[in-house]
Amino acid sequence: MLQVYCKNTRTSLKFPEGTSLAQMLTEFDFERPYPIVSAKVNNVSQGLKFKVYQNKDIEFLDVREPSGMRVYCRSLCFLLFKAARDVFPGSELYMEHPISHGYFCHLRKADKTDITLDDLQLLEDRMKELVAQDKPFHRYDVQTDRAIKEFRKAGYDDKVRLLESSGEAYTDYYTLDDTADYYYGKLVPSTGYLKVWALMPYYDGLLLRVPSYSNPNELATYVEQPKTYEVFKENLRWNMIMGLNTVGDVNEAIQHGHATELIQIAEALQEKKIVQIAEEIDRRYHREENPTRIVLITGPSSSGKTTFCKRLSLQLKACGLKPMSMSTDDYFVNRVDTPKFPDGSYDFDNFDTVDHDLMEGDIMKLLAGEEVLVPEYNFVTGLREFNGKRLKLGPDSILLIEGIHALNPGLTKDIPEPAKFKIFINTLTGILLDNHNWIPTSDNRLLRRIVRDYNKGAFTARESISQWPNVRRSEHQWIYPYQETADVMFNSAYLIEFAVLKNHAEPILRSVPQNCPEYSEAHRLLKFIHYFIPVPDKEIPSTSLLREFVGGSSFK
Repeated sequence: MLQVYCKNTRTSLKFPEGTSLAQMLTEFDFERPYPIVSAKVNNVSQGLKFKVYQNKDIEFLDVREPSGMRVYCRSLCFLLFKAARDVFPGSELYMEHPISHGYFCHLRKADKTDITLDDLQLLEDRMKELVAQDKPFHRYDVQTDRAIKEFRKAGYDDKVRLLESSGEAYTDYYTLDDTADYYYGKLVPSTGYLKVWALMPYYDGLLLRVPSYSNPNELATYVEQPKTYEVFKENLRWNMIMGLNTVGDVNEAIQHGHATELIQIAEALQEKKIVQIAEEIDRRYHREENPTRIVLITGPSSSGKTTFCKRLSLQLKACGLKPMSMSTDDYFVNRVDTPKFPDGSYDFDNFDTVDHDLMEGDIMKLLAGEEVLVPEYNFVTGLREFNGKRLKLGPDSILLIEGIHALNPGLTKDIPEPAKFKIFINTLTGILLDNHNWIPTSDNRLLRRIVRDYNKGAFTARESISQWPNVRRSEHQWIYPYQETADVMFNSAYLIEFAVLKNHAEPILRSVPQNCPEYSEAHRLLKFIHYFIPVPDKEIPSTSLLREFVGGSSFK
C-alpha cells in the first residue's frame, strides 16, 4: 500500500500500488463546483489516468487553474481534429494561435474548397456525437523511432520533424478511436469531459471557443480583435514565405547552419516595421490639420517596450524629428498612497497608481509650449521626487510616453485624439510546435521575464513564476482592453527566440525546488524549451530587442 496526501482535503489515504488518479478522486471528499480534469502529482501536471506507484502529494484541478485549462483545450483540439478527419477525409487542421478568447484554426479540405457554415455545422455535430459517446483518449509511451515511423506513415511530416530533432529516446502519443495525434501535455480521460465549447467562423478560418476561467460552465466572452488578427496573419505570411511554420522547421534550418541568417532576418523584419511606424508618425506630424504631437506606447510585461522606444527614437531622429520621452512610472503616487488588494498588498498595476491628473496636466503644458518640471520616481524609497529634470518641446519635437497605462483613455482624456499616435507592443508568437500544438504567447514573455529578472538579480525563477498570475490578471484588466484602440501594433516576437533563450533559461528553471508550487510551471517550461535546438546569442546585435532580456544591450 502507498500513502497519498491530497492538497484539496489536506488529508492522507492509503491505496494499492498502481491506483489511478481518477480512482483516487472518488475517495477524497471536497467541494467540486466544476468537473476535475487533471491533477498535479508532486507539482507536475498529470492526466487523471496516471497511475501511482509511490507515496505522492496530489492536487486535483478543474479548468479554473491554468494547468487544468491547458489539459482541457488540448483535448478539445484533438476532438476537433478527429471530427475533421471523420467529416472531411484527407483534410488538414492547423491550430494557429489563441485570439478572441478562443483558438484560431485553419481547416484545409482535400478538395481545396473554402469552409462554409454548413461545413462548420457538420463538424460541430460530429464533435457533439463524439462527446455523447464518451470515447476514451488512449496514451501510448513508445520509442521515439517507432512514433516517428507511425506519424510518417500517417503523413504527419510536421510531427516527424519535431520528434526527429527532439533527441528523446521515448515519446508518448494519443489515439481517439483509429486516429493518432501528438500533444506535448496531458489530455482528459475521455471525450465526455468536453462539455463546454463552440465553433464559429472567424475571418478565413474558424474559432474554437473554450470555457471561461471564472465560470467554466460558460464560454469565455467573445472579443473582436481585427488588428491583433492582422498582426498574426502578417507573421504567418512571413513564416510561410521562409518555410518556417513549426519548431521542426526551425530546428532543421539551424541544423543546416542557417542560424545566423535567421537572426539577420528577424532583425531586418523588426527594423523594417519600426521604420514604417516612424515614417507614419512623421507623416502625421507634418500634416496641416490636426498634426500628431504625442506618441503613446504600451504593452504587457516583457513585451520589449524599453528597447522598442529606444529604436523608435533613433528612427524618428532619422526622419528629422526630436523625440523626448516620459514614463508613466515617474508619475506613480507615493507608495503609501498606492491602491491595495483586499489582502492589504499593494496593487502596483492599478490605474490609480499613476497620478494621471498631474501627468495629463504636464502633457497639456508641454503641448502648449511651456517648460515643465517633471518628477522622477524613487523605487527604493517609494517616493516621487523632483530633482530638477525639466522638459520643453521645441521645434520638430515630439513627445513619447511609455508605460502600461499609456493607452488608457483616462490618462489623456482632454487631449484631442488626432494629436495622439497610439502603439501597442505585444509578443505574438506565430510559430507552432507542430500543426496541432500552438505556443502560448504568454510563455514567450514569461521566459523573457524569468531570464531578465534573474540576470539583474531582481528575482529568482521561483519568485518570477509566483508573481506571474497577478501580472497576467493585471494585464487583462488594465492593458489588453485598449490594444485594439492602437493606431498600430508591433509584434516583438523573435523568429528563433526560444532557441536563444534556451541556453539562459534552462539552468535558471532547474534551480526551482521540486517541493514548491512554482516547480509545476518550471517543469512545464523546461519540457517546452527542450524541443528547441539551442543557438548561442553571440550574433544577436547589441541593439536587438532580445538583448533587453539576455543582457548585452547597447541601450542604457
